[in-house]
Amino acid sequence: MNMLSKQDQSALPPIEGLARAARDAARALARASGAQRNEALRAAAAALRADVATVLDANARDLAASTATDAFRDRLTLTPSRLEAMAQGLEDIAALPDPVGRVMAAWERPNGLKIRRVATPVGVIGMIYESRPNVGADAAGLCIKSGNAVILRGGSESLHSARAIHAAMAKGLRAAGLPVEAVQIAPDADRAHVAAMLGAAGLIDLIIPRGGKSLVERVLRDARVPVLAHAEGLCHTYVHAAADPAMARSIVANAKMRRVGICGATETLLIDTAIAPALLPAIVGDLRALGCDFRADARARAIVPDLAAATDADFSTEWLDRILSVAVVEGVDDALAHIARHGSAHTEAIVTEDADVAARFLNGTDSAVVMWNASTQFCDGGEFGFGAEIGIATGRFHARGPVGLEQLTTFRYEVIGTGQTRP
Repeated sequence: MNMLSKQDQSALPPIEGLARAARDAARALARASGAQRNEALRAAAAALRADVATVLDANARDLAASTATDAFRDRLTLTPSRLEAMAQGLEDIAALPDPVGRVMAAWERPNGLKIRRVATPVGVIGMIYESRPNVGADAAGLCIKSGNAVILRGGSESLHSARAIHAAMAKGLRAAGLPVEAVQIAPDADRAHVAAMLGAAGLIDLIIPRGGKSLVERVLRDARVPVLAHAEGLCHTYVHAAADPAMARSIVANAKMRRVGICGATETLLIDTAIAPALLPAIVGDLRALGCDFRADARARAIVPDLAAATDADFSTEWLDRILSVAVVEGVDDALAHIARHGSAHTEAIVTEDADVAARFLNGTDSAVVMWNASTQFCDGGEFGFGAEIGIATGRFHARGPVGLEQLTTFRYEVIGTGQTRP
């Protein structure tokens, strides 16, 4: 194996040096036992807990420099409870079955050849993300567990937080006897590093962007490396005429207002015309009490006259803020048509007690995640039992929905014979 020395790698352009070191580390990580990778995750969780004051101090520096909206500051903010959730997430990942080496399928041919499809790591992941510092820990944890090296490039607004979290991950790798180059971070906030990662064909195997629309569009436009991307989180909650009113009020309030700045937050409420006169004023009152504003169509404003009028563009806007678009629809087919026109194929939910209508809705949308009688904010890798997630994929290939361990593996075929030759 022709590997560059660390001194040689340090003389390379920053991202190329990181990528070459990551490729070497990925080989070592893929050969490591599942127990060793789990040890690294548990040690990293312990380091996060031990370094909580250091991480919070770094985060305070990022917050002090931030001029973002309240919703984006919430995404940037770390607290002791959020750090504990990050540490617990790493331990949850460690407790999951090892995705590497699992036999995905096996069969025998008439000539006696035994063939099996076996899960293997992707290799080197390039993770480009924006304001949420916890993404670095989630991505690193999932990559370590799945045998992948990762290069993290967080946003400039979370640079100090990202470095502090990366330091804890490095401590975990070192404690387990694994190369610290398996998790690396861009040296600074220079945007040239993003371009270098996007052009690193042959060094980086997969780019995963996690951020706003402009970031994802740039990655898809410029990348020479395969991309696992998600579109905006323009999520809908549809309250059908057969919805339980109390359940609908509870779900809508949570789906919109639990955390307004995450991609699983509901951005548009669709409500049936048959139930809207009785239920919409109550839903509006609930959300107003939580600080929400509205953009509503004419039929909704005929019921609640003081709602602000919505433009067509409002229904295609991912607010990521305390704003909800509202439209009154004529049944499930009208709701599905609205989603098809304005949605981003992320997450949709229906609230109804009618199982047949629910089935029509679940089968009628083309989104990555569809829910029945549940908040769209459950679209999260931890809530799906994945331990964490590296993002939400809305494309058509390789992965859809929360991306966890299974989606960070590819496969090879192993063919076992007893001396067969092909005629």
